[in-house]
Amino acid sequence: MTETNHRVAAHLLETSVQDFKSMKKLGDGALSQFDAAGIHWKPEPESNSAAIIVKHMAGNMVSRWTDFLTTDGEKPDRDRDDEFDAGELDPDGLLALWEHGWAILFGALEALTPDDVLRTVAIRGQPHTVLQAIHRQISHYGYHVGQLVYVAKAYRSSDWRTLSIPKGKSQAFNDAMNRP
Repeated sequence: MTETNHRVAAHLLETSVQDFKSMKKLGDGALSQFDAAGIHWKPEPESNSAAIIVKHMAGNMVSRWTDFLTTDGEKPDRDRDDEFDAGELDPDGLLALWEHGWAILFGALEALTPDDVLRTVAIRGQPHTVLQAIHRQISHYGYHVGQLVYVAKAYRSSDWRTLSIPKGKSQAFNDAMNRP
């Protein structure tokens, strides 16, 4: 690998870790706004609750990132259908699943080296470069974190604490960012 390619691959891995950390922070902010009843609330019957979204994401993370370089990302013991049944999951159990999934992801991702980026891994028997697998999961988790934020915001309604720039405050935010 040339020095330039090595630097690009290292930058890709660093950026991917930052992207996942940003996603987790957004999800943490949404989850912090639920009470015990809220984690099972759905905006409508066919929607997923926060508990279901977290259970699915955690199941996916454990499956995809455990032994990431050496085994198929769809583990034979994963019960994906069960991820969509939150049962009696309580807030502490929900947060434990959430943290466990992210710990597995970060452990695997932070162990990668620039030389791993173009290696081949399998997901459901299909070959992916490590780069493709990472971006597949960034997209997948971004989709679900967005759902989590939506459900939290709908549940909290006027009591929602924004996780980004508050409505009507964009110019003030931009001005503050551009101050010398």
